[in-house]
Amino acid sequence: MLSLAVELADYPFDAESGTTSQLRSRTCGSTILLSVSIDEDRRIATLGLRVTACAVGQAAAAIFASAAIGRDGAGIAEARSEISAWLAGEGDRPDWPRLEMLDPALAHPGRHEAVLLPWKAAEAALSNPVDAR
Repeated sequence: MLSLAVELADYPFDAESGTTSQLRSRTCGSTILLSVSIDEDRRIATLGLRVTACAVGQAAAAIFASAAIGRDGAGIAEARSEISAWLAGEGDRPDWPRLEMLDPALAHPGRHEAVLLPWKAAEAALSNPVDAR
């Protein structure tokens, strides 16, 4: 999981992107600042992140970022819902690339909200293309 954190450098936060969101985990204090630009089909065209989180939160953000480009709000919301159910033991691991790398987090419910932060932040940003802060 720690090796994923270095991938976050590939997704620099861009305050000028026009669409941002910022969320904080109530359970562990992890934070994510997300910027996106949206194409004409309302899909993520570019993505930037600033993450202050534990190794699990950083890994989740990197996993999210590596497969988020081209997805729309409905797809992000569906994935977040499926991941939430999986973390709660109420479903199979969703089909999001590299999500299996977060299997160790299943045993740590205090980290589950940090796992969900990138998907929640993207949902917020995509629901208000002007500014979701």
